Amino acid sequence: MAKLTDNSTFKRLRNRYRVILMNDDTYEEVVTFKLSRLSVYVAFSTIFVVLVSFTVALIIFTPLKYYIPGYGSRQSRAELQLLKIRTDSLEQAILYKDQYLEGVKKVLTGTTPTQRDTAVIVVPKQDVTND
Repeated sequence: MAKLTDNSTFKRLRNRYRVILMNDDTYEEVVTFKLSRLSVYVAFSTIFVVLVSFTVALIIFTPLKYYIPGYGSRQSRAELQLLKIRTDSLEQAILYKDQYLEGVKKVLTGTTPTQRDTAVIVVPKQDVTND
């Protein structure tokens, strides 16, 4: 296999080709293009850069940027953080209320397991003196 040199690669990029579009019924030439590989690469690269630039400009300069996850104003971030804190505290309050109500239900129905205190209470004796 022959080794490709820089000269032959560049020469292949500059070779010119003809693209002809013909009418299938009448064999009439509709359009003719003279192209090279280099011109096709340049054209596709230019189209790619223009489309990417247009998309970035559309996102940056319009309100579409607010639909990107993680993007928003400082005010909306602060409000979101405040809402998270409130939600967490409300969940905690609901949990405590549920535990309290469960305890009250157990006491009212009498299903609470009662453990008797078996510790001995030592009460000091007081000297009663008659004056």
